[in-house]
Amino acid sequence: MRPEDFDFIAKLLKDRSGLVITRDKAYLLESRLTPVARKRGMKGLEDLMASLRTAGEDLLREVTEAMTTNESFFFRDIKPFDQFKDVVLPAMLQSRAAKKSFRIWSAASSSGQEAYSLAMILKEEAPKMPGWKVEIVGTDISNEMLEKAKAGLYSQFEVQRGLPIQLLVKYFKKNNEMWQIDPSIRAMVQFREYNLLHDLKSLGQFDVVFCRNVLIYFDQPTKSRVLDNISKVMPDDGFLYLGGAETVLGISDRFKPIPDQRGIYCRNLGGAAVPAGFGAVR
Repeated sequence: MRPEDFDFIAKLLKDRSGLVITRDKAYLLESRLTPVARKRGMKGLEDLMASLRTAGEDLLREVTEAMTTNESFFFRDIKPFDQFKDVVLPAMLQSRAAKKSFRIWSAASSSGQEAYSLAMILKEEAPKMPGWKVEIVGTDISNEMLEKAKAGLYSQFEVQRGLPIQLLVKYFKKNNEMWQIDPSIRAMVQFREYNLLHDLKSLGQFDVVFCRNVLIYFDQPTKSRVLDNISKVMPDDGFLYLGGAETVLGISDRFKPIPDQRGIYCRNLGGAAVPAGFGAVR
C-alpha cells in the first residue's frame, strides 16, 4: 500500500471510529479491506482507496465496519461476570432497593455475547429480584454485528467459547447448524447503533457500564474523550468495567479503581472510596 493511501485510510478510520492503525498493522488493512474491494468488483486496495476519496456514506460505513468489527464470546475472561453476580449485582440491589430498577450498557457490544451473558446471569438471579426491572442496552458501530446480535444465532464454535454447558442446554435451541438463544433472553436486551465518539446523552443514564477491550484501540486523547463521555451518562455511584489491559490511570480523572476489584472503576468524586452499598457486600 502506498504511504499516501495508508495515511488517508488511517485518518479516515480515526475520524470516524477512533481506531488507530499504525504502519506495523498495515496487514490488517490488507486482510479486512481486500474482501470489501472484491465485493465491490474492484481489482484491489488501490482501487478501493481511490474510490474512498470520493465515496458516499455506504462505502465509508462498509470500510469502517470491516475495520472495527472485533470478536466477542460468552462470559469472556469469566472473572468480570463473577464480579457482576457476586459483587456488583448485590450492591445494585441494595442501593436501588427503593426504585427497584437499574440499567446496564454493553458498549461496543459486537455480536451480542457480552450483553446476553449478563442477561443470563440476571435470569438465573431472578428469584432474588422479584418486581425488579433491569434494562440492558448493547451498542455498536457496526450494523452487521447488531443484526447478528438481534438474531441471537450462534455457531457451534461460538457457543463452545466460554458458555457453560448447563446454560447452553437451558437457554439455547438448535436451529439447523446454528444455536439460537431463547426469546426470553433476547427480550432482555436492546441493541442500538451508536458511536462512542459521539454525544452519548440520548442513550440515557446507566448504572453499570461494560466498556471492555475497546480503549486499547484508541490513542490517549481519544481514550480520555471516551471516558469523559461515559462519565456523563453514569450516576455518582455507578460502576465501569474495563478490559484487563485497560486502565483509567494517567488517562482520565473521571474514574478511579475500586480496591481489590480489578477491572472495575467508580466515579472519582473524592471522599468515599467506593459507591454506596458496595462495601457491605465485598
